[in-house]
Amino acid sequence: MLENLNELVRENVQESVVNNNNVPNEHNEAVIQAASGSIFDSLKDQLTSGNVSGLAEIFNSGNAEGSAVTQQAAGSFTDKLAGLGINAETAKGLAATIIPTILSKLTQKTADPNNSAFNIKDILGSLAGGADGKFDVSDVIGMFNGGGQAQAGGTTASGGIMDKLRGLFN
Repeated sequence: MLENLNELVRENVQESVVNNNNVPNEHNEAVIQAASGSIFDSLKDQLTSGNVSGLAEIFNSGNAEGSAVTQQAAGSFTDKLAGLGINAETAKGLAATIIPTILSKLTQKTADPNNSAFNIKDILGSLAGGADGKFDVSDVIGMFNGGGQAQAGGTTASGGIMDKLRGLFN
């Protein structure tokens, strides 16, 4: 999934990164990696923290503008760019344009049944840390109960896991 996300970023940042005089050419690839890594980490953090409804909203509506994922990814991306020596104003501007655009494109691609590169089940599997990269409910259940086994019926002490995931598959 991360490779596909890197490619999605690469396809969409030509003007904002590659043709940007405030981003040294030797940092172009690092900026692409920082953007995709920030998005992936933010999606994973939202899933592991139990904010499945927030993820469902993004993937079902296709609108990531102002979401917790967008805000977290933009902050992380800005910090990574600062680490590359890119000034704060440029970093914030890049984060404000790149992150919402990429998240929007990602959600569009997951909604497209003809696009096998971005399958929601595979994305969830990658985010949940499944060894095979495929979606496995037990991978996600472990995230909600501290890595323990699911109780009978696929529930955890905090409620039904399927209730938490249901919105992602509408």
